[in-house]
Amino acid sequence: MSTPKAPAGHFTLLYFAAATSFTRKQHDFLPAPMPVGQLYDVLEKMYTGMKDKVLSSSALTVNLDYVDVEEEAGKSDKGLTIQAGDEVAIIPPVSSG
Repeated sequence: MSTPKAPAGHFTLLYFAAATSFTRKQHDFLPAPMPVGQLYDVLEKMYTGMKDKVLSSSALTVNLDYVDVEEEAGKSDKGLTIQAGDEVAIIPPVSSG
């Protein structure tokens, strides 16, 4: 099943594993542009408790490239900015047995 295309002026945020369970969604569309350093705060407002329960241990990709959210948030020039049409993914750790 493919993800619907984001509306104009938005980016697609994909959820996997625990992120899908927490949000009860497979994706969201969020307005762009958005500095990567602000994304987790926006998600915390949308899904209270998500920072501690999911995001603190998850990886983030923007257009399939891994991004260090803490490093981006600490940059004085706002760091990487998510643009309209970008695909962002929250990827929680996966255990195998």
